[in-house]
Amino acid sequence: MLSIFKSKPLLEESESQSILDLFLWAVEHFDSDYFLQKTQIVQPTEQFFPDRVTSVEDMASSVFQRVRDYAGLTQWPIQLSPPQLMPMQQTFPHFAFANGLRGDGLELIQAPLQAVAVSYNPNQINQPQDLVASMAGSMALMLIHHVGKLPPGGQQNLSVAADVLAIYMGFGTMLCNTAYHFRGGCGSCYNPYANRQAALSEQESVFLHALVCHFKPNSNGGKHLKPHLKSMYKKAEKQLKQILHTSPDPLLLALEERSRA
Repeated sequence: MLSIFKSKPLLEESESQSILDLFLWAVEHFDSDYFLQKTQIVQPTEQFFPDRVTSVEDMASSVFQRVRDYAGLTQWPIQLSPPQLMPMQQTFPHFAFANGLRGDGLELIQAPLQAVAVSYNPNQINQPQDLVASMAGSMALMLIHHVGKLPPGGQQNLSVAADVLAIYMGFGTMLCNTAYHFRGGCGSCYNPYANRQAALSEQESVFLHALVCHFKPNSNGGKHLKPHLKSMYKKAEKQLKQILHTSPDPLLLALEERSRA
């Protein structure tokens, strides 16, 4: 009888396993050393985004530079392109580094003929968390194309993988906060063109964000989540504690050991 009072986990077992598989794919292919040593949990605060801007272009440029830097892509051949100049299709160029994938110390040994263009949605200028999350997702897709390792589920799972990798790179708060948009209220308050197209649900995003923050124990990952997501975050922490305590996955165990070293 007492079992009816047990709290339901945030995700069903199959769902949580899928998220774990995607997280481990990110750990395996996208510089786990950088993740453990350098990745920050980026928050929608003045500490992380201190720039003062006076135009749409300034806003986009500021967010682009901050997201690029926090993602560890400062040395990558990428540039911000205004939406009106963004090509309909872009062939991803080949380039190579001598000593790693992310970080300030990269040496570009094979440069592309032209930089990779990243653009933005002008409708998101008044919704900066959507703008940050969208740019993080674009850079995550760029990383996936460069590394050439498809996620579990293959090509059809690329949009999900981009959300996963963006959270892995530290942008989980913004991705969680923009995973769902309330469509009620007055028509003038809602601009559907400003909303990010999320591939993960709120629950999945929060679960993965909590998993990333598990390896960043001083991050206070739930602090800047929307109020209704904070309870999800606590449920995710509780569920993850049980999963990680019993997990036999060698890569996850190795990551645990390295994070404590």
